[in-house]
Amino acid sequence: MLSYLADYEEFWGPLRVLRYLTLRTLLAAGTATLVGFVLGPWLIAKLRRLKFGQHYDDDRTGDLGERFDKKNTPTMGGLLIFVAVAVSTLLWATPNIYVITSMFVYGALTAIGFRDDYLKVSRGNREGISSREKLFWQTAVTAGTLILLATNPTSAEHIRELWVPFVKEPVFMFVGIIGMILLFIMMFFWVVGFSNAINLTDGLDGLAIGCTITVALVYGIMAYAAGNFRISEYLLIGYVPGTGELAVICGALVGAGMAFLWYNSHPAELFMGDTGSLALGGLIGVIAFMVQQPLTLVIVGGVFVAEALSVIIQVSYFKYTRRQTGEGRRFFRMAPVHHHFQKRGWPETKVVLRFWIISLMCALIGLGTLKLR
Repeated sequence: MLSYLADYEEFWGPLRVLRYLTLRTLLAAGTATLVGFVLGPWLIAKLRRLKFGQHYDDDRTGDLGERFDKKNTPTMGGLLIFVAVAVSTLLWATPNIYVITSMFVYGALTAIGFRDDYLKVSRGNREGISSREKLFWQTAVTAGTLILLATNPTSAEHIRELWVPFVKEPVFMFVGIIGMILLFIMMFFWVVGFSNAINLTDGLDGLAIGCTITVALVYGIMAYAAGNFRISEYLLIGYVPGTGELAVICGALVGAGMAFLWYNSHPAELFMGDTGSLALGGLIGVIAFMVQQPLTLVIVGGVFVAEALSVIIQVSYFKYTRRQTGEGRRFFRMAPVHHHFQKRGWPETKVVLRFWIISLMCALIGLGTLKLR
């Protein structure tokens, strides 16, 4: 919103700097970090007074006999990230269809996650909203997203193009009713899939948010490139006018993520809960679509993909062996896969740091796809 002050540069020349997307992205990151640090202590104290904490006691121990006890640590920390991102975006992003759609998805999924977390803490168990209700609302959010993008003249044409890594032209166009159905299905898997993938990854202190920061950094760069005609032409990627503003949102997400990580680092003072994980996954998923890099997210978000696949493999293998032998067997010692390494005796901090390293490697590989066309 403050970018509009650049229109008054004739009254005060320095206001022209607010036209620069890179500056506003950095300011968004700084603002979100500041908001997160200011809000964090108050939110943690408030959630503790309300006794909105995790109601489970993890008895797993490693080879050194350490105990992973996280009972009653405040949850719903996703509210901190959401407020920081929302305030920062409101201040520094210039509103357009891409910004509005991103915040619609983020706000709606935050509300769903908040309801889920609230029911869990109010009931004192792990039962939140039913999987059927959660799926219904996630489907509704995806449908609303597609309607927003497909009916706006600015985004309608670009959202129908499917780009894949290493190819310098769109490989498919979603046209007609069949095309829109296919686009909805693909967008659904990305928004809902990455929502659930981050939710599964959020099992160790700092793991999910650390990996989210690296993904947000990469997609901030991709959004800037897609919204810049010269850069997109040089890299042979799709030029999507207006998506540069998504870099501001990604910058805000990086800043808010760093502030949250301050409180979520081991031993965590605050968990993001479904309030954060569901919304972050959906936000990243829809940004990937809007900058025409959805399949690249499979590479950049490799840790999230691996976590989700580990659960699918574990469940499928258990059912298969039970059907074949009468006794279900495990492929991993425990799923998601980060718990597998805990079971092998790795300290929690070692698992988190090594997964961060892998996430950074995936991010660099994903960035490399921009140049390899």
